[in-house]
Amino acid sequence: MTQSELIILNFKEIRRRSMKLWNGLPESHYHWRPDEKAMTAIEMVRHVLQADYGWNIIINNGNMTNYQTPWKNRPFISLADELEFAEPYRKAFLKTVGQFSDTQLSETEIIHPGNGEKKILGPYLLRIGYHESVHAGQFISYLRTMKIGCPEIWD
Repeated sequence: MTQSELIILNFKEIRRRSMKLWNGLPESHYHWRPDEKAMTAIEMVRHVLQADYGWNIIINNGNMTNYQTPWKNRPFISLADELEFAEPYRKAFLKTVGQFSDTQLSETEIIHPGNGEKKILGPYLLRIGYHESVHAGQFISYLRTMKIGCPEIWD
């Protein structure tokens, strides 16, 4: 198995667990948030899903100066709608990752637009997985605070 295949396997496993959590959220609680500065539950889901679009631009050394998300002005309808809309962007992102050689993963420099820091592509991709994992933990906290049973993610 190549390094890119392992990274994709990790991305898919993280997303599988995130989706278990997201599916545990009743529609009546989509717009719940712990405080006014926090994302709502459904905003957090969208944040994670739309990140694939941005990550794909970044790892292809695209220009993020005038970044616009395809989700701009899209209403929140349902989790199923969010997942369906995000699917082509997810596939494109994973396809890009799958095309990187071991050499590219260990030598290509990526500039993260948020802080301008240079990162090596392989570790940068692993940080992308960490981003979604952090939000999974945050989502668990939301569910617990809402007194909603937390889906089992460890099977």
